[in-house]
Amino acid sequence: MSLALSGQKVLVFGLAKSGVAALRLLRQHGAQVTALDARTEEALGEVGREVKALGATLVTGPTPPGLLASQDLVVVSPGVPLALPEIQAARSAGVAVWGEVELAWRCVSDVPLFGITGTNGKSTTTALTGELFIRGGRRTFVGGNLGRPFSEAAMAPKDWDALVVELSSFQLEGIRTLRPRGAVILNLTPDHLDRYASHAEYGAAKARIFQNQQGTDFAVVNAEDADVMGLAREAKAPVYGFSVSGRPVVDAPKLAGLAVAEEGGFRLDFLGERYRLNNRALRGAHNAQNAMAAALLARLGGVAADAVQAGLDSYPGLPHRLESVRVLDGVEWVNDSKATNVDSVLVALRAFKGDLWLIAGGKGKGAPYAPMVDEGRGKVKGVLTIGQDADTLAKSYAGQAPVHACGTLAAAVAKARELARAGDTVLLSPACASYDQFKNFEDRGDTFKRLVGAL
Repeated sequence: MSLALSGQKVLVFGLAKSGVAALRLLRQHGAQVTALDARTEEALGEVGREVKALGATLVTGPTPPGLLASQDLVVVSPGVPLALPEIQAARSAGVAVWGEVELAWRCVSDVPLFGITGTNGKSTTTALTGELFIRGGRRTFVGGNLGRPFSEAAMAPKDWDALVVELSSFQLEGIRTLRPRGAVILNLTPDHLDRYASHAEYGAAKARIFQNQQGTDFAVVNAEDADVMGLAREAKAPVYGFSVSGRPVVDAPKLAGLAVAEEGGFRLDFLGERYRLNNRALRGAHNAQNAMAAALLARLGGVAADAVQAGLDSYPGLPHRLESVRVLDGVEWVNDSKATNVDSVLVALRAFKGDLWLIAGGKGKGAPYAPMVDEGRGKVKGVLTIGQDADTLAKSYAGQAPVHACGTLAAAVAKARELARAGDTVLLSPACASYDQFKNFEDRGDTFKRLVGAL
């Protein structure tokens, strides 16, 4: 189906942010849109009212038989599995089925796209890459799975010189022609196994980011991740790697160039360039990987070296991810409220050399805390517990580090202020969901920042 959408019958399946953005884009192009969502009209609230105001037909609840098969095109939101019987039936009837990012791409395909995927680090790398392109003087859209739906860029394609887009595996399932100028797979660890039959199937969804690239494009991969390097063998474009150790996996495909971490920064061997990493927002080995991936995207995408360094220096970080809140009397206060599981806390602990006061707790997820205890040995001076899982945390740390039962975040901040000394770091990295005391992890992090700001 061409992009002559005027008068075409198009169904948007799923009315979360990306679905609504797709609906706006389709109406801009004159399509006759039906919007389908499993929620009731009452539950949709303002979204349902906007759908009607845009002149679309709203259908709620179970999918009416034959509805999808009667369309010219179905645009699917990322949260809607393409394996649903009604979607498969539409395809069998010859109806085109696209993901929201595919629709957006077809409206903005003259602009270079730089796509980022992986299990962890996508949002930081996307935001950082956007910062580097902006520093390089490019009018840059930053979004996709992060923040703004990609369809927002497609509403005004002439406004952009570059598109920096985070792409989830769910979004990549729905692409057909989307072609990144530069494509990154940061890492691959087991995830979303409620949607995929196996880790290999999940990896195959990620690898779709390479499928439409050509020899004039480029791919960027984690050279120390064997699964990622396996996927890179399918890339048609030259492959560039990044590595903390400088030792790519043994059976790696031939790399066109390598970025390697070193003390205080990293180097791009193939360009003979070195970059500093002294920005607190990019501390830790995981952020060195993110920074190398972003720098490779930017340099290979034509951003000047001095602009890349300026962007690495100025990047403010994402809220609630190892976010430096303030330094008070020599004590740094760090908001890592997004660390809602043990694995995320391990990443945070590895980013610091020691002298940590850890604020942790909330609504536990049942995972053992022993890995946190082990990783923090010799680093964590004390643990300040909050929320429902405080007692479980205390038992895990018994005999390993002093534990202070605080109950609330306000009490924990007050206790940390009393205990911490110049050179220490107070780290909110809860390892738990926030719903026992807060609306979400953002509310928890914002509360922490307010409390710390008031000290």
